Amino acid sequence: MECNRASCSFVSFAVSKGGMTETHFVIATAGHVDHGKSALVKALTGVDPDRLPEEKARQITIELGFAHLQLSAISTLSSQLLTLSIGIVDVPGHEDFVRNMIAGVGSIDLALFVVAADDGWMRQTEEHLEILTYLGVKRAVIALTKSDLGDVETTEKEIRNQLRDTAFARSPIIPTSVRTGEGIENLKSAVASEFSTMQLQRDVGKPRLFIDRVFTLRGIGTVVTGTLTGGRLRRGQSVVVQPQNFEARIRSIQSHGSVLESAQPGMRTAINLPDVAVGDGPGQIKRGAVITVVDLGTASSTLVALLEKSPRLGPKDPAARPLKDGASVYLHHGTSRFPAKIGLLDREALDPGKQAIAEVKVNSPIFAFLGDRFVVRDASERHTIAGGVVLDPDSDRGKFRREPRRKLLTERATTLENVDSCAGSEIEMSGCLPTQTVLRKSHFSSEEIAEALLRLQRHKEIVIHDGIAANRKTWQALRDRASDLIDDAHRRNPERVGLDLNDLRRALRDQPGDVFEALIADLCSNNFVRKGSAIARTVHQPTLSVELRPVETKIREALSKKSFDPPPRREIEFDRDAQQVLRFLIETGDVIEIGSDVVLLRENFECMKSAVVDFMSKNEQATVSELRRELQTSRRIMVPFLEHLDRQGVTRRVGDKRTLTH
Repeated sequence: MECNRASCSFVSFAVSKGGMTETHFVIATAGHVDHGKSALVKALTGVDPDRLPEEKARQITIELGFAHLQLSAISTLSSQLLTLSIGIVDVPGHEDFVRNMIAGVGSIDLALFVVAADDGWMRQTEEHLEILTYLGVKRAVIALTKSDLGDVETTEKEIRNQLRDTAFARSPIIPTSVRTGEGIENLKSAVASEFSTMQLQRDVGKPRLFIDRVFTLRGIGTVVTGTLTGGRLRRGQSVVVQPQNFEARIRSIQSHGSVLESAQPGMRTAINLPDVAVGDGPGQIKRGAVITVVDLGTASSTLVALLEKSPRLGPKDPAARPLKDGASVYLHHGTSRFPAKIGLLDREALDPGKQAIAEVKVNSPIFAFLGDRFVVRDASERHTIAGGVVLDPDSDRGKFRREPRRKLLTERATTLENVDSCAGSEIEMSGCLPTQTVLRKSHFSSEEIAEALLRLQRHKEIVIHDGIAANRKTWQALRDRASDLIDDAHRRNPERVGLDLNDLRRALRDQPGDVFEALIADLCSNNFVRKGSAIARTVHQPTLSVELRPVETKIREALSKKSFDPPPRREIEFDRDAQQVLRFLIETGDVIEIGSDVVLLRENFECMKSAVVDFMSKNEQATVSELRRELQTSRRIMVPFLEHLDRQGVTRRVGDKRTLTH
């Protein structure tokens, strides 16, 4: 597989090479159309990122382009000499291709913001700034292009004024001219300086490769490219393609022409998926899909998010119109976009400068994580109208507007970086859930989550039983509910060993099977005991009521008249009371259930068993007829009796005869 500049960029982790540390980052351009983004990339790298014939003909960028820049710097964090391998994603500036621009800036480390000195701040400059802000990009270098054609000082003041009160307010502004070469080296130095102070992307063991390009190479098959975040992918690994949720296998991995055994977080990566076809159908792959691994959940059609509209939107800006409850929009997440409908939680509309919690229902499933950022554009796809951060990637539609959930979501919106708070609120919203699924779709590692659960347990905010985590109050309510059901069964049927577990499961059918089993284990660890298929209080002793004792006497007499040849069970269970009493005797062990229609008093069963063992000890083996004659019983009794001994491991059938197993 060939990984060229158009299909790969670079890694975001450190590699030591002969005393020099190599680090890898990704940056993306941003700015108004015709402000010289692609020309600047070519001046920096020698690579023209515009590769399509239409881009050459129209002299504008339409699709994402890619290039590579290598620089050196001294790390301010480690004082080591760094070699910086920088992957550059060049994005379109034209308003018709904003969707492609958003796909290119979702997983970057730094924005290369481009403003032309002869034009100054323009409409798409502003929209790109809003998009970068909505997506949480914090670092930028401002390239003041065409410095030979405009008033640099005036434009620089304008830029500073426009960036006031933004994350980029203190970003360096570097005047440049690709025609004269002015400032290109200064721009390289500014970029290197920014990266020398930057932390590398984290590996939390949850890889996601947002696919921005898909193509087929002859003799190789399907190749996908994108920026990997959250974890590693390795050659030969089985992966899952989301949101379609089907498995594939990685044949090979490349980055910037180099064959790799594994790809790391932050790396611009090309992956060969030989068994996957390109397309929109089932089991096919296209741009916008996500390569991930198993055990990270599936895509969802509903999420809850904190939405915000930029305070920068002026009253005459079409994007400043209030975002109304029920509005149809396009949601841009990762490298894909989704038709969606907005449901605001506590208001009819969202105005500029305001925030609101909303339920977002997408037309097709989205594979999002807690804390993911996205951009909202209007239904006409002409205006960027809002941004958002995911508060719940798998929302329960029926519970969104309930007051307790509303409170939890509001609190979560302010604590997205706190693993304890996020874990606690997820458990409280769910009630009970397996520990391995807590914050599964989040940017926290499994180790961080496990430690958070232990802290929450120590602080008595949650309980954990048999791999199930639950809010303490929720679990106690469930435990009390089960206890009441068991106690009620003891009152209603004191002769029974306990409450049948199947009956308890049906009464608690709103709880998943794993939660039910954890509940039973918890009950049995204190004050309750499991007896076969029933559960009871440890102090409960089955007793027959005074009214049923005469029935017990009749049953015992019937089973005693012919010790080894009692009447059929259907004759003993002559009415409902008899059925109740016989069940009591079976559960207490006084009566042994041999078959569907054969029951024996325990003492008679033991006598028959001893007689069979004695006879076979003397004769080594015996037939049913021989044992029937020896015990003076019937075939109706003898056949199920011997089958019962077979199941107990006392005897073993060999053809028509039985032998002892020992």
